[in-house]
Amino acid sequence: MEVKTHPVDPLLSEQQAAELLGVKPTTLQVWRSTKRYALAYIKVGRNVRYRTSACQAFLESRTVGV
Repeated sequence: MEVKTHPVDPLLSEQQAAELLGVKPTTLQVWRSTKRYALAYIKVGRNVRYRTSACQAFLESRTVGV
């Protein structure tokens, strides 16, 4: 089995992702549970991680008036 790594795309904790997106960690929890937004995340045991690129792509997709 080949393991794919993303050395230039670090994983962010829920707190770090929330700070990057300008929301509270509880907002990310609600978005995950309700599937309100298609923001990809990774589950590692009980921990939730977000790829930096996924957060940046989410921000780009939500940009209005460019």
